[in-house]
Amino acid sequence: MVINGLDILLRNPEVLKNRRVGLIANQTSVSMQLDYSWTLLRRAGVELTRIFSPEHGLFAVEQDQVAVGHQPDTGCQIVSLYGDSEQSLAPARELLEGLDIVLFDIQDVGSRYYTYVNTLALFMEAAEGLDIEIMVLDRPNPLGGATLEGPQLDPAFHSFVGVMPVPVRHGLTAGEIAHFYRDYKKLDLNLSVVTMQNWQREMLFPETGLPWVPPSPNMPTFQVAEVYPGMCLFEGLNVSEGRGTTTPFLLSGASFVDPEELAARLASIPLEGVVFRPTWFRPTFHKYGNEAIGGIYLHVTDHARFRPFATAVAMTCALRELYPDQLRFLDGVYEFRDDIPAFDLLAGSGAIRSMILGGAPAETVIASWEKDEAEFAAIKPNFHLYDV
Repeated sequence: MVINGLDILLRNPEVLKNRRVGLIANQTSVSMQLDYSWTLLRRAGVELTRIFSPEHGLFAVEQDQVAVGHQPDTGCQIVSLYGDSEQSLAPARELLEGLDIVLFDIQDVGSRYYTYVNTLALFMEAAEGLDIEIMVLDRPNPLGGATLEGPQLDPAFHSFVGVMPVPVRHGLTAGEIAHFYRDYKKLDLNLSVVTMQNWQREMLFPETGLPWVPPSPNMPTFQVAEVYPGMCLFEGLNVSEGRGTTTPFLLSGASFVDPEELAARLASIPLEGVVFRPTWFRPTFHKYGNEAIGGIYLHVTDHARFRPFATAVAMTCALRELYPDQLRFLDGVYEFRDDIPAFDLLAGSGAIRSMILGGAPAETVIASWEKDEAEFAAIKPNFHLYDV
């Protein structure tokens, strides 16, 4: 079984003795016995001064892009790092005063979009030059650490869903990506990582032996996390990504979709490790709330061969081909930006959308990020904390 950084730290909590401790955490910050970190740290005699919670709140009460309001009483000050403005995403300097060390202990899902390691990155920037140690209590990348996929981020498309110039599926743990970001930004920062025991790079989350605690409201299972690096793109389309159902991101659809027609078109594209099942569903909220719509359910049949980002891009190509007059790329405010379409912020540039709108076949679009993958694969091992 994999042993998380939290459990390893708690074997020797003396390293925190006489230090004023901050904690970036949510409900995934648990031991192997599913006890919360803040409870265990206090029990170990640690002076826990302040808890910082990421998007969705300490217990993931809020949906995506909703400012966190209610915070439960834990006997400690809780500061939200996701409010109603971009300035809320990083802590004010006065909130760092009086802290000697800040622990980061949140389960990531291994995608550039997922905002928890982006919260860590912005916190690192806020702490630069201060006499504060940032200690990452490492946890597994649920998608493994060997495979990467997708284009890197164009810095002009920086947003809260695109902070680091890494592929969409980056293959790094939180501790590893923290080292990458410190190097990339050349931060003057005291950074340390409590590494896991027994984690191997090729492991998917079910192989770790650890319990899955949903890290956010629409990430109920590993199966959802596995498709998320691709299907999150649909947040930028007038197509439901399955929010408002019990299987978000596995389900997708729209009022204009003919399920059988779409499934047949997708079956003709050479994608490996996935089967597209035509279906109907009724989201209870979000896009097409309370409307029965046609769509697709993704069934991953081969974890090693499945490429979620390529799959979602191919699905977008098929939707554009079949429903050119109905499919729309959404405008408006998305993660505090209103000047760039959400699809482009997620993709990391405008290139993929332009190719799709230009009628490029899925195979051509998918081949377009091979250079980016190769470039990142060459530097990625410099930040590995675990054997290949």
